[in-house]
Amino acid sequence: MATLSTIAELLKVPFHGDGAVQVSGIASLTEAGPDDVSFITSGAFLSELGTTKAAAIIAAKRVKLPEECGRPVFVVENADLAVAKVLALFAPPIPRPPTGIDVAARIAPSASIPKTAAIGPFVFIGERVRLGERCIVHAGTYIGDDVTLGDDCELFPNVVIRERITIGHRVIIHAGSVIGSDGFGFAWNGTAFTKIPQIGTIVIEDDVEIGSCSCVDRAKFSETRIGRGTKIDNLVQLAHNVKIGPHCVIAAQTGIAGSSSIGAGSMMGGQSAVRDHVTLGNRVMVAACSGVAEDYPSNSMLSGVPAMPHRQSLREHKAIRRLPELVETVNALREEVEKLKKRLGE
Repeated sequence: MATLSTIAELLKVPFHGDGAVQVSGIASLTEAGPDDVSFITSGAFLSELGTTKAAAIIAAKRVKLPEECGRPVFVVENADLAVAKVLALFAPPIPRPPTGIDVAARIAPSASIPKTAAIGPFVFIGERVRLGERCIVHAGTYIGDDVTLGDDCELFPNVVIRERITIGHRVIIHAGSVIGSDGFGFAWNGTAFTKIPQIGTIVIEDDVEIGSCSCVDRAKFSETRIGRGTKIDNLVQLAHNVKIGPHCVIAAQTGIAGSSSIGAGSMMGGQSAVRDHVTLGNRVMVAACSGVAEDYPSNSMLSGVPAMPHRQSLREHKAIRRLPELVETVNALREEVEKLKKRLGE
């Protein structure tokens, strides 16, 4: 539970109303009850404001609210960030192993594990592994030889970190992800595919978060690298020697092929794809389900298959939607031409 005055203090905004009112959660306008706080981020949801039962509303400053909302309103610059802060008040604690090493874990003698780390049951930690302070390793996780983790990292159940990987501080990797599988490299020898050894490594910089069941392949040589602050969704594939710049966002089911480079602050929509050896500049936005097959400079907005500048893609899609009408027009003109030919022939 939290009081409305507590929420006002958390958001650092003025508050008018009964600050002693207690709320127990946060919900959408349509689902909120009298014990909930709700939120409005866009004028598109103003119609739901009159029927909501929420005790109070978090509202983006850009939304033009009616003069009388019938309940307290927290007006903020960024409603999404404000909601994230309030959600933290009601978030249940994540179950974590206690500090120390579970008796069912298997730790190599040469591994360096600080006393502040928490190692769950059935964890395997290989030779010469170095864990930073306060790392949390959940049940069933595998950490191969010569892996280094920085401080305050968290590996959720059944994560696999293969050998010779370097991970920075405050990195979170969710359940079932695999870091360091061999890159997809094969050469045809005339009768069969020959495997190309993948002898490189992976570097994951500070404050990266990787969702569940994502895969990051080690480099053929040199390194695959994920820049600081980048956030990767579930079910994402990053191939060998891929370079992801800092503070990128990569949505679910995206695939980035080998030796491609994504610049800082770029955003990849769900189910988007980038072919091998493509370079995208900084702050590039790729729409969902797009396929990028060539280089694009910084600040590009791309969509379509193959991906192209978004405005061009919209024009082409608009033209495609007119094809049935154009076909009918062409057929009608063809008939008129045939009739004219017959008249002239007579």
